Amino acid sequence: MSPAEAQKRIAELRAAVALHDELYHRRAKPEISDFDYDQLKQELAGLENRFPDAARAVGVETPTARVGDDRTEGFARVKHRQAMSTLENTYDEAELREFHARLAKALGPDDLAYTVEPKIDGVAVSLTFEHGQLVRAVTRGDGEEGDDVTVNVRTIRGLPPGLRGGRIPAMVEIRGEIFLREEEFRRINQLQEENGEAPYANPRNLAAGTLKQLDPQLVASRQLEIVLYGLGYCEPKVVDSQSAYHDQLKAWGLPVVEHFWLVRGIDAVWAAIQELDRLRRGFAYGTDGAVVKLDAFAQQNHKGVGYRGMGADGRAEAARKLSPRWACAFKFAPDRAETRVRAITIQVGRTGALTPVAELEPVTLAGTTVKRATLHNADEIARKDVRVGDAVLVEKAGEIIPAVVAVLRKKRPADSPPYAFPRACPVCHTAAVRAEGEVVWRCPNPQCPEKVRRRIEHFASKAGVDIEGLGEEMAALLLEKGLIKSISDIFRLKLEDLLPLKKSGEVWAGNLIAGIDARRDADLWRVINGLGIPQVGAAAAKDLARTFRSLEALAAADEADLLRIDGFGEKTAAAVRAWFADPANRALLCELQAAGVKPAPPAAASSALAGKTFVLTGTLPTLTREDATARIEAAGGKVAGSVSKKTHYVVAGEEAGSKLEKAKTLGVPVLDEAALRRLLGEA
Repeated sequence: MSPAEAQKRIAELRAAVALHDELYHRRAKPEISDFDYDQLKQELAGLENRFPDAARAVGVETPTARVGDDRTEGFARVKHRQAMSTLENTYDEAELREFHARLAKALGPDDLAYTVEPKIDGVAVSLTFEHGQLVRAVTRGDGEEGDDVTVNVRTIRGLPPGLRGGRIPAMVEIRGEIFLREEEFRRINQLQEENGEAPYANPRNLAAGTLKQLDPQLVASRQLEIVLYGLGYCEPKVVDSQSAYHDQLKAWGLPVVEHFWLVRGIDAVWAAIQELDRLRRGFAYGTDGAVVKLDAFAQQNHKGVGYRGMGADGRAEAARKLSPRWACAFKFAPDRAETRVRAITIQVGRTGALTPVAELEPVTLAGTTVKRATLHNADEIARKDVRVGDAVLVEKAGEIIPAVVAVLRKKRPADSPPYAFPRACPVCHTAAVRAEGEVVWRCPNPQCPEKVRRRIEHFASKAGVDIEGLGEEMAALLLEKGLIKSISDIFRLKLEDLLPLKKSGEVWAGNLIAGIDARRDADLWRVINGLGIPQVGAAAAKDLARTFRSLEALAAADEADLLRIDGFGEKTAAAVRAWFADPANRALLCELQAAGVKPAPPAAASSALAGKTFVLTGTLPTLTREDATARIEAAGGKVAGSVSKKTHYVVAGEEAGSKLEKAKTLGVPVLDEAALRRLLGEA
C-alpha cells in the first residue's frame, strides 16, 4: 500500500469508526457486531502505526485515541474521581502471551498471579459509596466524565442501598456492568412484537437504552441487573489485590461475577479462559470474552496506564484513551456461519405486525441447526440490502436470536433484484400501514385470518388459559372448517362439531371438549394474559389479577388506579386503558361471559405467604418450577427472577447457582422443597 492509499484508507476508517462509536455509545443502536467493529479499529491502528505521516496528514482526530463517549442530553455530568480506563482487546492467543511476556520482563517472575473474570456484555457504570451509602451512579462517559444515572440505578432490585459488614471506606468508587437477563430480554421483545414495534437487537443495547431513559418507572419495569468487579478511587485503601477485592465486594453484600479464577502463569490463564468459554452460556449475563488482570495492586500501580492512538497532530495526549498496561481483554470470536437466503417470508403477528424472516439453507450455529433468521423490518432489509439468493453471514445476536449480520455481496448473483417489501398483508391482502415514527408495517384488518389465528393460539396456549389439545394445528383446523371465528367461539364448541374432523372416534373430541370446559374458570391472570393486551405479559397480568380480582373491575379501572401498581408506568397504563376502551374488546368480554367463562380470582392469601417474594433456583426433587410457582402464587406469594434484599425466601434445589450464593450473602432465608411444602401447609 502506498502512502497516498494509506491516507485515503485511514480517512475512510476514521469516519466509519466514529460513526459506529456514535451508534454504539450514544444511541445504543449499533449496525455492526463487536467483532466487525474491533476489526475496523485494528486495521486503523495498524495503518496509523505503519504510516504515521499519512495519519497526521488526514488532520482528523482518530477514534483510536479516545474512549467511546456515552454522554447524552438530559443527564447531569459528573467527573470521575479516578478515570475509567478501557482495555486493549485481542482475539489471538499469541498476543495474549505477548502481553504476559512484557509484564514478566518488567516485573521479574514468570509465574505472575492473575485474575481471570468474565467480560460481561453490558453497560459500564461507576457507583460511589460515601460512608457505606450509595450516593451516585455515573456512566463511563468519555472516561473522565459521565452521565449521572443514580435515579435509574436505584431501581435495580439486586443492588443494596448501602454496604454492610466491616472495612467500609469513607469513599469508594465501585465499577461494574449493568445487564439484562436473556429471559427478560425475550419478555420485552415479545411485548415489542405484540405491540407491532421493532424488537431490540440484543440485551446489551436494550440495557444501555433503558439506563438512559428519563422515566424511572419504565426503567424499573425492565428489571435491569448489575454485577460489580472493579475499583476506582478508594480512601482509605482496604485491600491489596483484585482477588481480595472480589471477596470484599461479596462481604459488603454486593452482586459479583459468578465465576472468578486466581491463577499463576500464562498457561493457567489460558486454561481458565478455555474453561470460561465452556461455561459462559450458562451464565445469567451475556459474555463476549475474558478479562485478565495482574492480581496484586502494587504490580498494577507499577505498570500503570498507557495512552494509545494519536490526536490530530499525531501526538498521544494525557486525556485520551487510557489503557491499563496490567490488564487486557481476550475476546471470543462470535459464532458465525455462512449460508444462503432461499426466500424472504412475511410473518403476520396477532397485532398485525409484518415481520420479515430470512428462510435459509440449514446451517449449524453454536450447536444448533439454524433454518430461519430475523430481518427485523423493512428498513433493516433496505439498510443491509438483503436479497433472495444472497450469501450471508448469520450470527446469534447476543447468543440468543439468529440474525443476518452481513451480506457477502461478492457472491451475489449478477441478476439479483433488490427485495421489495410488500405493501399489503400477505394473508388478507389488505393495504399495510405504518404509523408516523414507527418502523413496523402492519395489517390493519381486525378480521385478518392470520391475526385471528394468532390471537386464538395465544389465548389457548400455556401462556394463556392453557387448553389441553388446542394447539396450533387444531386451532388452524377449527378456523379452516369455520367452526370458530373468535376466542369466545372456543367455548361454544360441541362434541358433534368435532367428530367429522378426525377418524379416531369420540375419544379425542371428548378430550378436547373436556379440556375446554376445564378452562372456563381458568385463573384470572391467565385470561388477562391470553387476551393479548399490549404491554401486558404474564408478570403484569398477575399484578392486574391480584389488584382488581375480576375482569369487570379491571375494565372499570382508570389510569390512576393502574399507575398505583408497582412497576406500571404511563405507557403500560395507557395501553391497558386503550384496550378496554375499544368497543370490539368490550364485546369480546361480553361474549366470553355469555359463553360461560368465569375467571377465577387469586385465592385468598395464606398468612404465611401473603405478600412474600420468592426466588426459585436449581432443580427440586418432585416439583417443576412451574408447579412451585403456581403453588406459591395460589397462596398469595410472588415469584421473582432475581435475589435482592426485598426477597423473603429463596427455594433451592440441586445445582443451585449464583442465586443461592447471593441469598447467603444477603442473609435471605433458603428453603428446600420440604420446607416450602410446610410453608404452603402441604406437609
